[in-house]
Amino acid sequence: MGGYTIGALASACGVRRDTIRYYERSGLLPRADRTASGYRIYGAGDADRVNFIKTAQSLGFTLNEIGLLLSLRGSDTASAADVVKLTEDKIRSLSIKLKQLKAIKQALEQLVADCPIDVPASACPILMYISHPPHRHRHSGNDYRPAHGDNS
Repeated sequence: MGGYTIGALASACGVRRDTIRYYERSGLLPRADRTASGYRIYGAGDADRVNFIKTAQSLGFTLNEIGLLLSLRGSDTASAADVVKLTEDKIRSLSIKLKQLKAIKQALEQLVADCPIDVPASACPILMYISHPPHRHRHSGNDYRPAHGDNS
């Protein structure tokens, strides 16, 4: 019986064995056939599938979204329009995330600007903000206001 052992598949795809097992448990990768001695045996299609998963991850798709992409790829009735819709949804999600990250970056930059470096750490505005943010459950990143009345 030819094919990859779990270690060979992991190595060929640049992932860890645990990753292969996780993909199997989560349904992203079909359960492998087993040898008489119980070793998993994978085929070239499994290597292609793992590489597909890793490439999709590198593009920012979540494992749930990758599962949908795999379903679309394997479907006889899905069209490219279905893939485009999923991808456009991802782009919208990433745009929102980028706005949030920009706001967080700006808040952190303001915290750094407001922090006098010659005071004890206990008086550092950064640590004080983290300990007592104005809106503890709203971490949009843009809720920081300068402590000294400096609105620059």
